[in-house]
Amino acid sequence: MKFNLTAQDPLSKARAGEITTDHGTIQTPIFMPVGTAGTVKAVHQRELKDDIEAQIILGNTYHLYLRPGLNTLESAGGLHKFNGWDRPILTDSGGYQVYSLTEVRKIKEEGVTFRSHIDGSKHLFTPENVMDIQRVIGADIIMAFDECTPYPCDYQYARRSIDMTHRWLKRCCDRFDSTAPKYGYSQTLFPIVQGSVYKDLREKSAEVIASYEREGNAIGGLSVGEPAEEMYAMTEIVCNILPQQKPRYLMGVGTPVNILENIALGIDMFDCVMPTRNARNGMLFTKNGIINIKNEKWKNDFSAIEDDSELFADKTYTKAYLRHLIHSGEMLGAQIATLHNLHFYLWLVKEARKKIIAGEFYNWKNTMVKQLGQRL
Repeated sequence: MKFNLTAQDPLSKARAGEITTDHGTIQTPIFMPVGTAGTVKAVHQRELKDDIEAQIILGNTYHLYLRPGLNTLESAGGLHKFNGWDRPILTDSGGYQVYSLTEVRKIKEEGVTFRSHIDGSKHLFTPENVMDIQRVIGADIIMAFDECTPYPCDYQYARRSIDMTHRWLKRCCDRFDSTAPKYGYSQTLFPIVQGSVYKDLREKSAEVIASYEREGNAIGGLSVGEPAEEMYAMTEIVCNILPQQKPRYLMGVGTPVNILENIALGIDMFDCVMPTRNARNGMLFTKNGIINIKNEKWKNDFSAIEDDSELFADKTYTKAYLRHLIHSGEMLGAQIATLHNLHFYLWLVKEARKKIIAGEFYNWKNTMVKQLGQRL
C-alpha cells in the first residue's frame, strides 16, 4: 500500500491524499460504507460503485468468522470473490464487537474468549489468530487486535488496557510479518491508538503506534459515547503525533458534522454504521440538515428527496412516497433511504477534498457545519 499527500488546507490540518492498493486507488478524505457481514445492508454492489461511488468498503472479522465462516470464505477465494466487490476492502479486527459483548466475554493476556451471539458457542480471539482470520478474509487493509475501552472508563483500567493493546500489537505484527497473503495480492496492517479520553494515555499510545512504522494508523475508542468535544480533543492530540506521510483512520465516526470537524484535524479515513442504520429508521442526512421522514410534515410533500442531487433515487422519488414506504415497512423504503444517505456521505467527503485542493476548506467547513446539524 502507498499513500501520497497531494494537498494541505492553509487554515486547518485538513489534507487530501491518495491511497494505492492492489484493488484500486482511494482518494482521501474518504468515507467507507460498513458491510458488516459481507454486505452493505440493502445495497447492491453495482449501486455501491455506480450510484454511491464508494471507493472502499468494510467487512467485520467477528461476524464473517462466525458466518459464513472461514471455510466458505477460503473456498470462495476471499471476501472479494465471495461478495463480488472488486475494489479495496478493510476489515476491523473484531475487537469492538467483542468489547460490546460484555456479558459473554473474558479478556486475558492470551486473548479474548467469547460466546457467539448466534448459537452461544465458545470461541477464542488472540492477536495471532485474528491476523490469520483476516488473511483468510483477504481484506486489503487489516486491523490489529486491540481492546476498545468503554466510556466512561477508569484511568487505571484505561492505562492497563493500552499496555495490553501495545503488547498485543507486537504479537499481531510478528504474526502478520511471518505469514503471507493467500490470494496473490498484498495486505497491509494498521495498528490502533487507544487511551480513552486521557491526554497522557493517548499521547503514549500514539507514540508507541507511530514507532511501529506501519503503512497507516488507526485511532479507536472515540465513538463509544463520549462528548464530541472530547473526541475532537483526543483526535487533535493523536494527529499531532502520528506521522504526516501515512493515512490516519478514525474508527466508527460519525455524523456529517463529526466527519468535517475531524477532517479539519487531519483525519483521512472514516467509517460508521450511522448512514445505513439511521436510513432504515427514516433519518436522512441532507446538505441542508437532518430529515426525519416519518414526521407528518412530509406526508404530502411531493418534492424530490434532495433537489440538486445526482443520485437517481433522490430525483425519482418524493419525500411523501419515501415516507409512505418507511411507514408501511416496505423494503424499498430502506433501500432508497440507504442509497440516499451513503451517496450524501460520499458526496460530503468528495466535496471536502475539492475544497482542500482549492485551499477553501476551512471556511466552507464552518458554513456546512451550521447547516448539517439542523433538524428540518
